[in-house]
Amino acid sequence: MEWLRLTFRLTTFSLFLAAIALLTATLLTAETLTRRPINRTPWARRSFLGACRCLGLDLHVHGAPPEHNVLYASNHISWTDIPILGSLTPILFLSKAEVGQWPVIGWLAREAGTLFIKRGGGKARRIRRAIADRLDAGESILIFPEATTSRGLTVLPFHGLLLGAAEDSDVAIQPVTISYRRNGRPDHLAPFVGEDAFHSHIVTMLKQPPARVDVLFHPPIEVQPETSTAELADELRTTVQAGLTRIQQGELDDRRGPGIRTAGAPGLPRLR
Repeated sequence: MEWLRLTFRLTTFSLFLAAIALLTATLLTAETLTRRPINRTPWARRSFLGACRCLGLDLHVHGAPPEHNVLYASNHISWTDIPILGSLTPILFLSKAEVGQWPVIGWLAREAGTLFIKRGGGKARRIRRAIADRLDAGESILIFPEATTSRGLTVLPFHGLLLGAAEDSDVAIQPVTISYRRNGRPDHLAPFVGEDAFHSHIVTMLKQPPARVDVLFHPPIEVQPETSTAELADELRTTVQAGLTRIQQGELDDRRGPGIRTAGAPGLPRLR
């Protein structure tokens, strides 16, 4: 059964890759002919949604993203966090440079306007300024303040420096909790940690039945001038951790069946 599932999903994913290549060529041709840049964000969002469907993710959304631009701050478990969150709202990402070289996900991330960073580059303040510039332009940015992925059992300490971009631009911070579960327990397949290889990780995921993914949008947090970035990081981590605990304990489970949207999230895509 595993190999049958893998064959079907790999075929679907290959067709999706071909469609993405065609889309890329079409956009480039259109830009060349019109000599005008095309906003790729809506296309990237549709493509993120297609990637989620190819991966067979069983997505459950709790709450809804705000209508105005914010700085999103989420815990980080896997590379799949990017297409999941990117399918739910127009959003730009801050990601490690290696992601930009991955097939499909790298292209989608680049087309969505991702800011790629090299780990250990010592450029945090410059990146903070780049984030603030995007926020000033009315765009929303997602950062992973843990600065690495985790096993999804808990939320690692948050780093506060980049969170200061919200105060620089006078926008709110939107905490987000993401969780992967399988048979009611934290999923051990979804986490992408350490020296995991992208190609082997995606094959492992495609062979198995879909994991349940819960995304919880918490109330936005207004940044107060007297709050230090360290205090802000602790507050956000506490909020995200509380959401993870609620999800893992099943408090937010929707008993009407998979793929059903919870109250407060109208119009979000339905993924099975």
